[in-house]
Amino acid sequence: MKRSTALLAGAGAALLAGAPAQTRRAVVAPYLEVQQVIDVDIAGRNRRGTNTYTALAAGVQASVDSRNASATIDYRYEHRFGWGDGLADQDIHTGLARGRVGLVPNLLSLEGGALATRARTDIRGPAPQLLIGDQSNLSQIYGLYVGPTLAKRIGNLDVAASYRFGYVTVKDSVGFTAAPGQPRLASFDRSTNHSLAASVGMRPGPLPFGWTLSAGYDREDARQLDQRYEGRFVRGDVTVPISPTVALLGGIGYERIEASHRAPLLDANGVPVVRGGRFVTDPNSPRLLAYDTDGLIYDGGVLWRPSPRTTLIARAGYRYGGASFTGSFDWRINQRSGLQVVVYDQIDTFGRGLTRGLAALPTQFVLNRNPFGNSFTGCVIGATPGTGGCLNGVFQSANSGVFRARGIFALYSGRTGRWTYGAGGGYAQRRYLAPRFAGLFSLDGLRDESWSVQGNIGRKLTETSGLDFALYGDYYKSGIPGAVDVKSGGATTNYYRTFGDHLSANAAVGLYAYEANGFDTDVSGALLLGMRYIF
Repeated sequence: MKRSTALLAGAGAALLAGAPAQTRRAVVAPYLEVQQVIDVDIAGRNRRGTNTYTALAAGVQASVDSRNASATIDYRYEHRFGWGDGLADQDIHTGLARGRVGLVPNLLSLEGGALATRARTDIRGPAPQLLIGDQSNLSQIYGLYVGPTLAKRIGNLDVAASYRFGYVTVKDSVGFTAAPGQPRLASFDRSTNHSLAASVGMRPGPLPFGWTLSAGYDREDARQLDQRYEGRFVRGDVTVPISPTVALLGGIGYERIEASHRAPLLDANGVPVVRGGRFVTDPNSPRLLAYDTDGLIYDGGVLWRPSPRTTLIARAGYRYGGASFTGSFDWRINQRSGLQVVVYDQIDTFGRGLTRGLAALPTQFVLNRNPFGNSFTGCVIGATPGTGGCLNGVFQSANSGVFRARGIFALYSGRTGRWTYGAGGGYAQRRYLAPRFAGLFSLDGLRDESWSVQGNIGRKLTETSGLDFALYGDYYKSGIPGAVDVKSGGATTNYYRTFGDHLSANAAVGLYAYEANGFDTDVSGALLLGMRYIF
């Protein structure tokens, strides 16, 4: 855990330090904070009683935005002292960093991101929204990515290349035991992934159409069952303008993807051996194919750009052995509000999905924190209205395996006068791709689904005080026969006030609930009082 935390802090510090001092416009706010929290068990089948804890926290919120560098970091370490026997002491790390530094102007830049959060482990388990106390089905997750990007215009040609290294690790904090008759799943452990891409193309103008030739290579090596993902592609694309605002898109290429892992070690009774909560790999097992595709890919679509503030891209084609649909819609409604919609379809893993999700986030995001501990597992709102990204699909569950990920998410945000607001959510589906073992459970062909929504609104009451409100809701449906559906929701209200340049205080109340389709329910309320000193 210490190594993972150091990687997170180091990545953020490197991105913030990369800008030249004479051009950097930086805001750095390290702080110390103390909180008193009461968690009241209101209703449920498994009553936990009332828990009280004191939290001491240290963190930093910082950003820099200049001609050669743009980065934001929000990191917090918190130690919780439980009162009595009902709540154990805990160490909590949460943080998000994203940045870009120009190394050679108009040629080479370095990009990176890092994340520390707590998230659900198993889609079938409890889904607490406010991460207070000894909640089950939670794991501590760390992830980061870093790599250079090259972009250069040579005559009429646009040349680009990039490399990205990613690392993800999951530390199980509180275990989850499936219901009787439900199979144990392979929990994610850790992985490294590499992604390379290159392209050369020409915009419409010299020719009546634009064209691009591109190629890419991806590889991930995961520790759990020695899982391996390897994909490569090469393709050509054309863009044909048919009016000042509309262009037709088309592309064709070749792709090969192969994913495999080894079998779990079995005991004398034919049951998988489990150590540290995870399957043990059979050292004598050959590599078993989970997914293998090799052949032609193609798609066509339309690009609509009626103004510099509005862009719609929609594509349909053949990929992954069947029909594939992707698209995006970006609408900067005005200077104060914006909307983003993304439709995606890809062969994925938990580790690759997390690092790719990090890379899709903006370098400038809003530093809003849930008063009871932001998990950074939902939608992240960008500093520019309408920008950001949603990680709900990534954190549907933190299990090992390969799957086809399809879904849609939307994000809306804005500000007007003393008000700020944002809303996001979407739908995510995973269809698992796995080898089948004689006599053992396999996820192959099963589909997990989730729906999520969140909203927040803030009002600045005076120059030194304000109110924030937030709502969350999720619905999880496992494809495993006999698994229960899980519903969860929560709401928080937070009042804050500053005293001078260094001291602030806040008071918050929260209500949250989850239900595992009649099997398990929990309704709780939380009260918080906190003081923060900003250096």
